[in-house]
Amino acid sequence: MILLPAIDLYEQKGVRLFKGQYDQMTVYTEDPVSYAHAIAQKGASWIHLVDLEGARDGTSPNLDIIRRITAETGLSVETGGGIRSFETIETLLGAGVKRVIIGTRAIEDEDFLKEALNRYGDAVAVGVDARDGKVATHGWTATTDRDAEEFIMHLRDLGVSCVIATDISRDGAMKGTNRDLYRQLSGIDGINIIASGGVSSLDDICALAEIGVYGAILGKAMYTGAVTVEDGIAAAEGRL
Repeated sequence: MILLPAIDLYEQKGVRLFKGQYDQMTVYTEDPVSYAHAIAQKGASWIHLVDLEGARDGTSPNLDIIRRITAETGLSVETGGGIRSFETIETLLGAGVKRVIIGTRAIEDEDFLKEALNRYGDAVAVGVDARDGKVATHGWTATTDRDAEEFIMHLRDLGVSCVIATDISRDGAMKGTNRDLYRQLSGIDGINIIASGGVSSLDDICALAEIGVYGAILGKAMYTGAVTVEDGIAAAEGRL
């Protein structure tokens, strides 16, 4: 399993939200590029970046930060938040981003997703954010009536190779990851699942690795010191 330390971007800073609420935001770094360099120096190979303003508004206000992290750190970058046009995808991939995560538009416009998959293949992943088992959109501010697991199976059938699955109720709450959810999702053949939300201990990472998900995102626990990047990578690789 790969570990993907996360930096959520808002107004050029590295922040974390509590359960996706923009009014419950903590700033953890004023310099996310330097923070990304430190993550690379601790042995990470991937980093997960989210443009929170983009996710909410459909814009790309933190594009320069993403571009710098991609160009300067040597990390493989996946990024999401506000990716709702082919132009944005091409800009990010052209800057060296390895994987772009389409969220809201993948849910609302299947033709767009199909064309993105046709053009960019495995460089396109889909973010499926779930609240009480239902898919949420628009930076977690709206909830649909679509069942998350059924939607992921549908994405697989469309040709999506990777899904970043987030349990919003666990995100930033430091209450542990939803192991039952990821055990269920890992049983879907033909698609890689990256677990996001709630990783708060090495035990969580070890459990996800044992479950067999493709990757796990490390967020707030890294910032609070509950899990170091070095130990998290060791747990993900089965060395703890």
